[in-house]
Amino acid sequence: MQKEIDAFISYLHNVKKTSSNTEMSYQRDLKKLSTYMNGQGIKEVKDISFEDLQAFVQYMTDENFKPATISRSIASAKAWYHYMYSEGIIDKDISVGLRAPKIEKRAPEIMTLAQVNTLLEQPVGDTPKDRRDKAMLELLYATGIRVSELISLKMSDLNLQMSYIVCRDAHKERIVPFGNKAKEALISYLGDGRELMVADKNSDSLFVNCSGIPMSRQGFWKLIKYYTKKAGINMDITPHTLRHSFAAHLVENGADLKSVQEMLGHSDIATTQVYANLNHNHLRDVYAKAHPRG
Repeated sequence: MQKEIDAFISYLHNVKKTSSNTEMSYQRDLKKLSTYMNGQGIKEVKDISFEDLQAFVQYMTDENFKPATISRSIASAKAWYHYMYSEGIIDKDISVGLRAPKIEKRAPEIMTLAQVNTLLEQPVGDTPKDRRDKAMLELLYATGIRVSELISLKMSDLNLQMSYIVCRDAHKERIVPFGNKAKEALISYLGDGRELMVADKNSDSLFVNCSGIPMSRQGFWKLIKYYTKKAGINMDITPHTLRHSFAAHLVENGADLKSVQEMLGHSDIATTQVYANLNHNHLRDVYAKAHPRG
């Protein structure tokens, strides 16, 4: 896939005479697309379907990428596919018809603390899978990390003694602490779970599936849906719901926005501000119900 991206960038530079900033923008957008496809096990351009491109757009939406970023990424993908089709690299331009989803400005759905506790109490067995599921759910709520970050964690990213993980992306890394419940679950999983599940004993992946290979995004989504149903929670809970709940509960209990921003990995504190707004709405509701002259 990188070969086709490099050819496109070369075409832009030598034929279209585009600026270096434009080329870097295309390179960055297509790298993001390539990384996503690789994560889905898709290595070649010819193996990408229209549905895969749609899933990439949905992934960016679910991860709260800004609408402008999503639109630019779609435009970059379309330009790349148009080039490849024109050059005869592919037989069909499958990017035709690709559209950005309508993004409604609505408050994130937040779980109550009782719902969170009920969900996290569901994995109760002593099998390696039970221990893994418990550790993943506890760590997700304890840190508020993205599902992509959760399944990408390496053993080397975990510091059990100091109770923190290191999350990395292409541009930066951040340290996120976690509490005792998550620590206990991780100790249980690492002591009597992971070694029995991992296929390659030299693997550095923290969480693996039942085949012993790194857990996939889809695999964890199925896991969380299973435990939501088992808990009897009538709510569409996604990994991002736990991320939102983590942030909202921190702010509600007095955490400052700057700290929450750093833990979430938001580049702009305005993105984190939504949780403060939620808290203000909650306080207004409490006031209206409790104040004698409310």
